Amino acid sequence: MRRRHLLPAAAALAAFAWTAPAGALDSRYSDANGDMVADAPSDPKQWVDPSALIFAYTPVEDPEVYRKVWDEFLAHLSKVTGKKVVFFPVQSNAAQIEAMRAGRLHVAGFNTGSNPLAVNCAGFVPFAMMASKNNEFGYEMEIIVQADGPIQKIEDLRGRKVAFTDPNSNSGFKAPSALLRAKYGLESGRDYTAAFSGKHDNSVIGVANKDYDAAAIANSVMKRMVIRKVVDGSKLRSIYKSATFPTTAYGHAYNLKPELAAKVREAFFTFKWEGTALLKEFERSSPPAQKFLPITYKDQWAVVREVDAAMNVSYACK
Repeated sequence: MRRRHLLPAAAALAAFAWTAPAGALDSRYSDANGDMVADAPSDPKQWVDPSALIFAYTPVEDPEVYRKVWDEFLAHLSKVTGKKVVFFPVQSNAAQIEAMRAGRLHVAGFNTGSNPLAVNCAGFVPFAMMASKNNEFGYEMEIIVQADGPIQKIEDLRGRKVAFTDPNSNSGFKAPSALLRAKYGLESGRDYTAAFSGKHDNSVIGVANKDYDAAAIANSVMKRMVIRKVVDGSKLRSIYKSATFPTTAYGHAYNLKPELAAKVREAFFTFKWEGTALLKEFERSSPPAQKFLPITYKDQWAVVREVDAAMNVSYACK
């Protein structure tokens, strides 16, 4: 099995001499140790120790399906922390970020592209990512079209309707937009029509149903949809596949009481995946997700910050 890491993506991006934005944390946060994420408040009176922990997984087409997928993990999180845990089905990346910034969300999985905004604007502290037993992780951005359609290469997107997911999405907008502009000279509004579907699931189904001519998606989502028979994979064809990006990062709000934050981390790394709905769902990814792997935002998200810099993305919080 091919070992996935970030070096190929970083090397490819370096050719464009992109630099990542620095010092982007919102003024409400501090970063004394230079790890690029918000420090816990120095004043214990500012620590949060809720009676119930609110957990949210990154937005998907049917959040209720994933409520069941996460049931066993959330029971484990409750046991380790001694807290009641509530699953919060978010409908958009923006709503998820706002919920954590407002203090209504304590533990979450933010998708790849949303991580920088979640870190800088909502005080999100990522510490884990799903990986295989051999520490393999990641996904590729693919641009897909109808299998029986006329589009054969990126240049054929000229004059077509291309679906993106959300402006905060790495694979669903930022990386493909940078690619189309920098490498192929294709500009939205001038060379193709951009549409926003809201979610990778919607983009995949939209291409299969011919609502869109093409779509930029995370292939890990598409593969799980094909396996679940949500979409017929024979109706889809890929015309571009990127280097590997990191997947959804899991973490907690910066102002959780330090002892509680430590228990949250402990829950992720002591969870037994064998025989669980979580393993059944995410083992379908390639590489398979079979455990939680420790990560740092500073290291694993460097390639994503480079894409953001190329897109002139601002982390200013509104």
